[in-house]
Amino acid sequence: MRKFLVVLDDSQECLNAMRFAALRAAHTGGGVEVLAVIPPEEFNHWIGVGAVMREEARDRIHAHFEVFAKWMRDKQHVDPELVIREGKAVDEIIAQIAEDPEVGVLVLGAGTDKKGPGPLVTQLSRSSGSLPIPITIVPGDLSKEKLEAIT
Repeated sequence: MRKFLVVLDDSQECLNAMRFAALRAAHTGGGVEVLAVIPPEEFNHWIGVGAVMREEARDRIHAHFEVFAKWMRDKQHVDPELVIREGKAVDEIIAQIAEDPEVGVLVLGAGTDKKGPGPLVTQLSRSSGSLPIPITIVPGDLSKEKLEAIT
């Protein structure tokens, strides 16, 4: 089964990327793989403190994921899979694509502020020519109705 890989983070544009991935998966018989990346700098503390912080980050990710997963299951009948990795976001996204041959499309949400589309979109679009799968960039301010119409 072809999966849409979407990155879970705290950005506003993450919502539209999740919606797009779920809608496309529902309409094409695919799946959704949600990737959350814990940055390494969060744990540059004493070993005990770092372990507690790592566990708290995982708990936050699971809680955040469950909000999206419930919507995907209830509304789109798609059962998403959660993958948590630790490291630099771009490196871990590329590694996940390489390790999971079922991932067929990377879905990213583009930011809407004046700083640009966001670091993931900027960095991954630069290397898009060497990625083994296409990238879909979903505008962060696209309405729910417009998303539904184009998927």
